Amino acid sequence: MKVEVHIWDWPLRLFHWLLVVAVVGAYATGKLGGNLTDWHARFGSLILGLLVFRLIWGFIGTTHARFASFFPTFSRLVDYVKGEWQGVGHNPAGAIAIIALLAVLSFMAVTGLFANDDIAFEGPLFHAIDKEFSDKLSGWHLYAVNILLGLVAVHVTAIVLYQRLKKTNLVGAMLTGKKQLPRSLAPSPIKPVGPFRFVITLLIAVTVVWGVWSGGFVNYLAPLASFQTATANPKT
Repeated sequence: MKVEVHIWDWPLRLFHWLLVVAVVGAYATGKLGGNLTDWHARFGSLILGLLVFRLIWGFIGTTHARFASFFPTFSRLVDYVKGEWQGVGHNPAGAIAIIALLAVLSFMAVTGLFANDDIAFEGPLFHAIDKEFSDKLSGWHLYAVNILLGLVAVHVTAIVLYQRLKKTNLVGAMLTGKKQLPRSLAPSPIKPVGPFRFVITLLIAVTVVWGVWSGGFVNYLAPLASFQTATANPKT
């Protein structure tokens, strides 16, 4: 017999759907370019803030939002391959996909901060490095788009297969935060999210984005540009 259990807290669900909007927006504006380049940067900044939020929430959020609860350890992977894994949140395969998505998006967000398009756009940290290195990071940023598209395709395919083969509505679960689980696996209800943890996490994420665009971080990274210049032009 299955019971409906509340698994995902609302900050995690809010993060998930805002990230979907931000990624779609960043991809669309990046492809169209032109006057939408500024919007690409705005969506990228939203992605950066969301990733910072998720990183912190992965340690202080409710039980099943924490990385420790679903990290694909070797023993969990072995149990999953054997068909013996039993859990409440993400299974090990899903955990690998989530970590891969977060890693690629983090890489794209960071490289985008230093990128340029040789026309009108320069990332907020462009002046912290030399032009040659910025061009290289810009190329990596574009290349990572293909990896991201592949991961998104795998993610969407998994959602469809779970719906059709296992009759598991993963989209609904991420909307409501509830899952249908065997009574034997049903955990205790998650505790309500206190405002203090959420506000602190949100403030840190906003501060990071503001620090990047206000130019404050450029001063800290200035020695990097000086080091690159000295390395590229050694004294003889």
